[in-house]
Amino acid sequence: MENARISGDLVPHVYGSEPIIGSWDPSRALAMERELASMWELSFVVPPDHETLDFKFLLKPKDAATPCIIEEGPTRLLTGGMLEGDVRIAWFKVNGDHEALEFRVFNKADIVSPLDLAASWRVFKENFQPSKVRGIPDVSINVAPAHGIEDTSDESLELDLEHYVIPTPTAPPSEYAANLAANPASLIQTGALWTNDMLLSDGIQSPSSASADFEDHNYRNKDKVALPADSFKNLQVSGIVESKSVDTFTTLQKQDGQKGLFVDRGVGSTKFGKSSSACSLASGLSFGTGKAMPEAAGAVAAAAVADRLHGSKEDRKLAIVLVGLPARGKTFTAVKLTRYLRWLGHETRHFNVGKYRRLKHGTNQSADFFRDDNPEGIEARNEVAALAMEDMIDWMHGGGQVGIFDATNSTRKRRYMLMKMAEGNCKIIFLETICNDQNIIERNVRLKIQQSPDYADQPDYEAGVLDFKERLANYEKVYEPVQEGSYIKMIDMVKGQGGQLQVNNISGYLPGRIVFFLVNSHLTPRPILLTRHGESLHNVRGRVGGDTVLSEDGELYAKKLANFIEKRLKSEKTASIWTSTLQRTILTASPIVGFPKIQWRALDEVNSGVCDGMTYEEIKKIMPEEYESRKKDKLRYRYPRGESYLDVIQRLEPVIIELERQRAPVVVISHQAVLRALYAYFADRPLREVPDIEMPLHTIIEIQMGVTGVEEKRYKLMD
Repeated sequence: MENARISGDLVPHVYGSEPIIGSWDPSRALAMERELASMWELSFVVPPDHETLDFKFLLKPKDAATPCIIEEGPTRLLTGGMLEGDVRIAWFKVNGDHEALEFRVFNKADIVSPLDLAASWRVFKENFQPSKVRGIPDVSINVAPAHGIEDTSDESLELDLEHYVIPTPTAPPSEYAANLAANPASLIQTGALWTNDMLLSDGIQSPSSASADFEDHNYRNKDKVALPADSFKNLQVSGIVESKSVDTFTTLQKQDGQKGLFVDRGVGSTKFGKSSSACSLASGLSFGTGKAMPEAAGAVAAAAVADRLHGSKEDRKLAIVLVGLPARGKTFTAVKLTRYLRWLGHETRHFNVGKYRRLKHGTNQSADFFRDDNPEGIEARNEVAALAMEDMIDWMHGGGQVGIFDATNSTRKRRYMLMKMAEGNCKIIFLETICNDQNIIERNVRLKIQQSPDYADQPDYEAGVLDFKERLANYEKVYEPVQEGSYIKMIDMVKGQGGQLQVNNISGYLPGRIVFFLVNSHLTPRPILLTRHGESLHNVRGRVGGDTVLSEDGELYAKKLANFIEKRLKSEKTASIWTSTLQRTILTASPIVGFPKIQWRALDEVNSGVCDGMTYEEIKKIMPEEYESRKKDKLRYRYPRGESYLDVIQRLEPVIIELERQRAPVVVISHQAVLRALYAYFADRPLREVPDIEMPLHTIIEIQMGVTGVEEKRYKLMD
């Protein structure tokens, strides 16, 4: 239901017959949850052959003493997941007969997989043959006892969960998604330079810190780049090969009277002092700070290096060029894809052409600016698109790997212009988003008016909606679907089931990962709850790793967590609980009833190898070199016979994909290093920050996924 002007004192509810509500008593009506500022939603699961559901909407005041306001008109009927008849407006009389409130009503039905319905004990028993870990099924369910969870004064939560909310240390930004794209360097400052905090070797998930500050990153305009001499204490060339047919070589020369080395972009060979060796620049140069590039995942490294060594020069950089009409989710898709690729370790940046347009031409452009018979408007829009493309190519020459170019790009002429600019610089893959669901388009339009800077100064909400729809009509007149080059088409993927993903001329490791990510992404709002296991005996003793049981405080937290989950997810019948295979997470989840529990070996704590069970003081005393190595670089440090944070991130990719695919809430009970890596993905935190992310015990981090992006809330259940 949607109404942009409803007071917050009235909460929409649903009441009616079986099989969902089972009562025409308004006091037992189910509350709808607020999805947007003006939209409420109620989701439920029924079998496809369910009996007809008779229901009505009602508005329930927050003041319990005030009577409910019941929807006018006949009873609504739901059969086969769809409303019978026309989806009419919900109309309410308020203040007697002197005032009326109208709500737009939307209905959407999806087919839900058996895994998503695992909360059903019958489905669970019919569809799963679980293996055993310590006698506990990999997929299990605790049936709630008749008397429910024991509710003692020590273990219970107050009814108001907000009592336990604590401030988030670094909440993800909630501003308009396009504003988070790269700043327009060509417009903000003439000759502005791109800089990268991390240089990535071959796109492998093992970034090398760049200790050298480049004096000039504009490689197209400079023949030589000066680098400080002390940056070359440990210089490595990634992907050295012997070849007589390379197109370009690089010469490193010591200049008389100059402190430092110079990179000459002419033809020659790579020289280090008195020795020289032929070197292909297929994978570029990476400048380390005393450590060789860590051995990240073998499969990832092999695929990425093969792409770089055997591909053409322009294939080493990748531009994902969005195509689609306005209000089709292009920017949302760009933001999600950027976050995913950054988390994997690929240097990725989002370039939003709308941000360029607003900076150069202002935010008060009416729909006439976007008409196909307005030559000044067409020229201005092509100009800012070209500026954004030039900035993206400059950034790629400075070390960037994947650029996400976010604009409508709705005509072949515009796309050919971009392809021409990309020649010799990067490979282009067009990503077209197509949506035919008018309800989703209408929702996106209204969300755009609420958030876009284009309408920040528009006092009349409905006037803004009309203007944007006129802009949309102007684009529809000239829109030409993608048929050229390499492309991915997402057709009605927002709805999830029933959508299509069409792929043409796509090859290579990274493009393949992008396709796999996109096919599993959707916009269904749902919470993801992250929490560490309850305090273990090793936590008390200050020892790393191990597989000990919970302490007394840890057992108490497990009971409090179960109480919290019961209250927070009481209306979410398809939620699931994920744990690692270590008993401290399994024991933390054991008091939770009514939800399936699924064990992931990928969620196990970082393997501390020979240091397992030791305290950090013992490691410092017995293995001082290992202690110092870890202290210097926690991200890349790998325990002897164990893992590094980068290894953990690699094994967590299937978990991320499955979290993106899930449509119901998920509770992840895991370990500090693992949750740091997962949280970094959702909060879009740089890899270098992962080892230092705050992840306290006995705290729940709720990540809310939905059309507005990612929002975070924290609950502290115990000190």
